[in-house]
Amino acid sequence: MPDLDEIYNTRILELAGAISRGERLEHPDARATAHSKLCGSTITIDLSLRDGRVSDFGQTVKACLLGQAAASVMAREIVGSTPDELRAVGRQMRAMLKDGGPPPDGRWSDLAVLEPVRNYKARHASTLLVFDAVEHALDEIVADHAEPTRITR
Repeated sequence: MPDLDEIYNTRILELAGAISRGERLEHPDARATAHSKLCGSTITIDLSLRDGRVSDFGQTVKACLLGQAAASVMAREIVGSTPDELRAVGRQMRAMLKDGGPPPDGRWSDLAVLEPVRNYKARHASTLLVFDAVEHALDEIVADHAEPTRITR
């Protein structure tokens, strides 16, 4: 098993330090919060869709470096994505961490830096928070609910 230094590497530090879209949206189509009971990390996202694609995104991230790195990649790549693409990336991340699957590729390939986290089950929840929040916001939009969603792992 790799040591913790492998999962807290320089690239993860760079991604976490480059987190963007930290402003909240005034009138999102949906808002969702994901929280990890294990480590206390919380991510709240705001999401707007237009013409079947994400048109705007905002987030508040109070998470460890792993959660910050994942949220950083999400913030950089989400605008212009379709709901199906976002759900597929979330499935790929879960499969990578839980089942030893390959990391996402293409424009989401920076998420591969989180692959060593698969060996640390206790860190899976914080790494996946942003994906959980985005998927729940998408569910909210589809269901046309006005209430924010809160997820606890």
